Amino acid sequence: MPHDRYRPAHERVSLPLRDRTWPSRHLTRAPLWVPVDLRDGNQALAEPMDITRKRRMFDLLCAMGFKEIEVGYPSASRTDFDFVRHLALSDAVPDDVTVSVFTAARHDLVDRTLASVEGLPRTLVHLYTATAPTWRDVVLGRTRDEVHTLIRQAATYLMRRAEERPGAGIRFEFSPEVFNLTEPDFVLEVCNGLTELWEASPDRPVVHNLPATVEVATPNVYADQIEYMHRHLARRESVILSVHPHNDRGTGVACAELAVMAGAQRVEGCLFGNGERTGNVDLVTLALNLYAQGVNPMVDFSDIDAVRDVVEDCTRLPVHPRHPYGGALVHTAFSGTHQDAISKGMAHHTRHAGELGVPAGRAPWEVPYLPVDPADIGRTYEEVIRINSQSGKGGIAHLLREHHGLNLPDRMRPDFSRVVQDVTDAEGRELSPEDLWDLFHRTYITSAQAGPVTLGAWRTTRTAPGAHEFVCTLVTGADERELVGRGNGPLSAFAEALGAAGIAVDILDYAEHSTAVGPDSPAVAYVECRVDGVTRWGAGWDTCVLSASVKAVLSACNRVMRAGA
Repeated sequence: MPHDRYRPAHERVSLPLRDRTWPSRHLTRAPLWVPVDLRDGNQALAEPMDITRKRRMFDLLCAMGFKEIEVGYPSASRTDFDFVRHLALSDAVPDDVTVSVFTAARHDLVDRTLASVEGLPRTLVHLYTATAPTWRDVVLGRTRDEVHTLIRQAATYLMRRAEERPGAGIRFEFSPEVFNLTEPDFVLEVCNGLTELWEASPDRPVVHNLPATVEVATPNVYADQIEYMHRHLARRESVILSVHPHNDRGTGVACAELAVMAGAQRVEGCLFGNGERTGNVDLVTLALNLYAQGVNPMVDFSDIDAVRDVVEDCTRLPVHPRHPYGGALVHTAFSGTHQDAISKGMAHHTRHAGELGVPAGRAPWEVPYLPVDPADIGRTYEEVIRINSQSGKGGIAHLLREHHGLNLPDRMRPDFSRVVQDVTDAEGRELSPEDLWDLFHRTYITSAQAGPVTLGAWRTTRTAPGAHEFVCTLVTGADERELVGRGNGPLSAFAEALGAAGIAVDILDYAEHSTAVGPDSPAVAYVECRVDGVTRWGAGWDTCVLSASVKAVLSACNRVMRAGA
């Protein structure tokens, strides 16, 4: 591959910044988020949104709490113009939301843009022109001075036309397109000139939006460029410094975060990163990155699946299942080691919340592999651990406990994990919690009811302190026998009765618990037995704990005898 054809971005733009301060800063509050889904995101769609889809997206953005929304490029298409008119005539814009519209620096396009916003109470008109050398030379065919003149003439015209609408609440934004490849002194000259021309003030600031229109450098280079502008912009208190990173190098989120550390106050982007080429910076990731650091993102992602559904419907583009925070699989662990850590972490979280005397949803969150609590963004814990051939005993035990009330003993977990592994390897598919229960039932519970050995009528009697007698009918094949066993407890007496039938049983481990709350709740018992020299686990299920225990011993016996047959 001819890599020598390309020149590093930092060699193309000389930046006079040597004493940068942004690396030592931290993000402590959210910037002003400006979604551009309805303009920049829309113009990147194979099937641009119609008015119905645009309105649904706009309503979503308002409901999420965005206070400034770029709604279209009204001079570029009839649909965009009609949608802005729809907003103006339908009373659809909340009182605390500002509408932004986009226009190139041409008088006729400015006229069309201003015609679209007639009647809107608050409008930001976003003027743009490409300023980078390659764009000046190849696209515009103008010198640097000529481009500056073009911008100033368009900005003057926009201001004069806005002055013809007193009380319309029109403010101004300027984007030097491809800012990140433009000479810093030229951008500063143009922006400072517009700040003065538009008579910016703290109560009526202008927005200077500095796009990484094509991402070409590492994020630190963009941060240096933003800090340089932040330090040198004239009348800084009257300027909102905005950024608009794209994602051509896959580092758009990092560019935005470092830019805010470098002095940016405003970020333009799209939900889930839609946009031209590899997309705009992703506002979902940016906002929830802040949330995961304990910073209020100032927008509502408490039902992220509903947000994703609207975005997918409006854009007709799927959100990748591994997309940060919003993807369908982003909180899901298939790996056994991950599942075990998550299961233990969530159990610890519940205990810690109890110790603090607060609901689990308010306790400090520190669970391995989960940077945020899935419940905080509307997800359920059902999707956190899922079972396939990569899964381990911890995840399997977690799902059985959460969905079916089974608390498998630690020593039993490897036994059932091997059963699950055999099935997932053979079938190559994921097992649901219901599949796991069915497999557990077939492996253990059914073994107590159908196998080489079946138990007929039985009873146990305490004959003396610490002494029990077990009387039963045992059927092995065609042979039916009445047996009596004695021991220091019902199970040891049952084991002796089995020994009388030629089945040597030693009980090595035992556990039992109720599966729910209430006197009639089913009980489950787990027993590890050595049967004729072979160790197996069994399980029994019954409303009576003793009956469940007897079935568990029989389950272990049948598993050994069936395997031996």
